[in-house]
Amino acid sequence: MFRTVTAAAILALATAGCTTTGEGGMSAGTDGAMVSPILTSPEAVDELTYARPQEARVTHVALDLALDFDAQRVGGIAVLDVLAAPNAREIVLDTNGLRIERVTDGAGRALAYEVGANVEEAGKGAPLTIQLDGARQVKIEYSAPANAAALQWLSPEQTRGGEHPFLFSQGQAILNRTWIPTQDSPGIRQTWEARITAPKPLDVVMSGVRQGEPVDVGNDRRAFTFVMDKPVPPYLIALAAGDIDFRAVGPRSGVWAEPSVLDRAAREVGDTEQMIAAAEKLYGDYRWGRYDMIVLPPSFPYGGMENPVMTFLTPTFIAGDRSNNGLVAHELAHSWSGNLVTNAVWGDGWLNEGVTSYFENRIVEEVYGKKRADQEAALSYANIIETLDEVGRDAPGTALHTDGSGELVGSAIAYDKGAYFMRTVERMVGRERFDAWLRQWFDSHALEPATSQMIFEDMRTNLARSPEEAERLMLREWIFEPGLPSNVVKPDPAAFAEVDAAVAAYASGGTVPKGYADWTSAEKQRFLDNIPKQRSAQQLAALDRALSLSRTGNNEELFLWLELALANRYQPVVPQAETFLAEVGRAKFVRPLFQVLWDQGEWGHPIATRIYAKTRPGYHAVTRSGVDRIVGRPGEG
Repeated sequence: MFRTVTAAAILALATAGCTTTGEGGMSAGTDGAMVSPILTSPEAVDELTYARPQEARVTHVALDLALDFDAQRVGGIAVLDVLAAPNAREIVLDTNGLRIERVTDGAGRALAYEVGANVEEAGKGAPLTIQLDGARQVKIEYSAPANAAALQWLSPEQTRGGEHPFLFSQGQAILNRTWIPTQDSPGIRQTWEARITAPKPLDVVMSGVRQGEPVDVGNDRRAFTFVMDKPVPPYLIALAAGDIDFRAVGPRSGVWAEPSVLDRAAREVGDTEQMIAAAEKLYGDYRWGRYDMIVLPPSFPYGGMENPVMTFLTPTFIAGDRSNNGLVAHELAHSWSGNLVTNAVWGDGWLNEGVTSYFENRIVEEVYGKKRADQEAALSYANIIETLDEVGRDAPGTALHTDGSGELVGSAIAYDKGAYFMRTVERMVGRERFDAWLRQWFDSHALEPATSQMIFEDMRTNLARSPEEAERLMLREWIFEPGLPSNVVKPDPAAFAEVDAAVAAYASGGTVPKGYADWTSAEKQRFLDNIPKQRSAQQLAALDRALSLSRTGNNEELFLWLELALANRYQPVVPQAETFLAEVGRAKFVRPLFQVLWDQGEWGHPIATRIYAKTRPGYHAVTRSGVDRIVGRPGEG
């Protein structure tokens, strides 16, 4: 039940640490808007924000922005609703490169403000401190810089259609402060609305529900309006604009894409409604209304981004046989773990990604069967072992919970170790009991931030039947200690028995598996990732001829082939690698391929440098930052 309370009472509730009240700890403001709690326990303090939400916090963001494709800038007005303690004199926001032109209250009265010193470390940016003078609404006139890290502006030549420009945003983790002035922390949830104007004939989509049809506003432009009436972490405010069309794939789901991509995209995500039904069967109602997707141009740096009601997807997952659409299951699962219940700080990112990866696998099992689910889980386990072998079993970064200050060791910990934690506990307590617990976790903390300490305590209280069982589950070891606990439930060795035998046969005598063409994609990836790493040019040529590796339409498999070939300085594959790196901006593929080229010293350095000089302008800032650390920026050195 939601209830109307005074602003002071809301603030007291919203800063009440880990204690929650009512449904998910939510409350309602005097205008009826939902207000999420702010966690104040020490482990919930976000060091990547300048905000002081215990004093004054943003509860709602209203944007009125214009997209300028010529100048590659976004500008306009942000109106923020503020919930402040009675004695609060100022509110502190996060910005990074924004040009602030004017700040007023809701009535147009000028408010004093100051933009502090910029902190480049971790992209934290600069604080914007506004003197409230009693105001409970703040209006900021501003513009974002052309190089705003969250935004990628594509020329027509960088799109499939080649006729119109394209724009998309990527806010996670703290990039949205480069185009929206707000409190940019996952623990400060906010509702939002937006009016966006763009030149014809471009369409605009956002991670909110579109309100009616676009409106002609003159000057050959149209206005699009959106609303997100549920409080979300601000990194989930997302925008895309381009020459895109829509295709429904179910009564509450559909996909946007460039016209030349739309048919293939719609076929690839054709199982989405089955996935939604499977997810609801597992862990309760889908609470966001529609589940739409957009397949972005290839420069999108991630596989997918779980923006509510509008998942962003890379075109690299399109294989023609739905073999890679565990990606869709993953982003859908985020509608519960990540979007509904969100890590309060990024050091607890496994709460989003690990729980979601487990949930993804359960959806895959429901829709595609146990064999595929077991195989994909086995690939996940292999990622954990590979990472631990590389960095060490005691490396601090291999704990699920981190303080955010250590060296990241890749996705295998937050995603795969987190999933195997859930998988292990499920096997030990039984699926029925585990599913009931996880559903109550989502329900109890819906639209709230959460921490590792919270889920640890919740599992001890609501899942384990005794202190002794809690100890057997090794909850603390899994969450707070490095490495892999001894009670880990290992994958079924039968999942890849045929493939592992084929790997052994190839390793010992060069025997190429005859049934390779009929294998699942997971089986092909297992084979390519486990055959001997040192191959001669003759062996690589023979392998390619036998298995048609360079002609695969599955980018996951093609990446593994290119990585293997480049690691062996196989010159015939260089043109294909160059084409691949020019057409694909997904960091998961791009960074490792540049790394393997760079590792080849005198052979690889000039190839990597030449390719990167051509491809760098087309990559998103997320991808560029990773490759810059490997190759350096073109012209340097």
